[in-house]
Amino acid sequence: MDEANLKQTLEQLKTLNQQDGIDLSEEISKIEQKLAQLDLPQQSGKEDATPEPVADDWERVKLARHPQRPHSLDYIERAFSGFYELHGDRLFGDDGAMVTGLAEFEGQTVAIVAQQKGRDLQENQARNYGLPHPEGYRKAQRIMKLAERFGFPVITLIDSGGAFPGKSSEERNIGGALAESIYTMCQLTVPIIAVIIGEGNSGGAIGIGVGDRVLIMENAYYSVITPEGCAAILWRDRAKAPDVARALRLTAPHLLELGIVDDIIPEPEGGAHKDPAAAAEALKKSIKRTLNELKRLNSDTLWERRLERYQRFGVYEELPEEVEAEV
Repeated sequence: MDEANLKQTLEQLKTLNQQDGIDLSEEISKIEQKLAQLDLPQQSGKEDATPEPVADDWERVKLARHPQRPHSLDYIERAFSGFYELHGDRLFGDDGAMVTGLAEFEGQTVAIVAQQKGRDLQENQARNYGLPHPEGYRKAQRIMKLAERFGFPVITLIDSGGAFPGKSSEERNIGGALAESIYTMCQLTVPIIAVIIGEGNSGGAIGIGVGDRVLIMENAYYSVITPEGCAAILWRDRAKAPDVARALRLTAPHLLELGIVDDIIPEPEGGAHKDPAAAAEALKKSIKRTLNELKRLNSDTLWERRLERYQRFGVYEELPEEVEAEV
């Protein structure tokens, strides 16, 4: 049972406790203990309790993965209208971890490409836990090319632990699918806005993340690898993930400082799951402002600046000749 259901059950038991001689104190105590064991700090039960501010990088990573955090379809429902989903890659099949389609945003048609997680076991199995297969990225390419044909802006929502790393992905050429997706986005002449709403990991994120502007929710993160994956490789100990999260500088403030993202979308106190409607409204305002800026640019300028944006990433230092000789 997730946090929200536990809290709901707890309130119901407290209401029924001591009615008609029924003593539910033992059950109430068990649920309170379960809530106390959750990773994230819990409110005291008062609706107006003020959550503790989040500053630590690892705490932000945990918020990005919160089971009640709004997913892509939640934002699509609140920030867009008339969403019409398009399925299949016209080669292998449909991928539930990648949602694509057309919608209306502020009076204009936009193409949406989004990674989608599930809420429960059944939905997670259908969505492959938000880990897209190659056909998901080929479906994304199909929708992006459709957007190019009709001049629709492209909005991508990133929320995934990465592309699916299993045998089936390798058999269907996940590396090639990611490369083709990145190449397709580099060639588009319509505005592209990429928004990291939760987790953004590895090539699975950059596969739909090549944008003219990259936005990030306040408690989302964007990294070449998950903290656990990095800890397992470097120290063979996934328990070091909190230290790795702090070292990777993968949260919104660091990414803005490094120039990897262009703007941070504020969240309600305690995270987007505390007030999904407010989080969606903030996302909508940010996309609207960014899209209006991009619409002022012609297609050639968009394309050139997009390539320049990614060519600026990364720095290197040339060693003096005497050091090179020693190496």
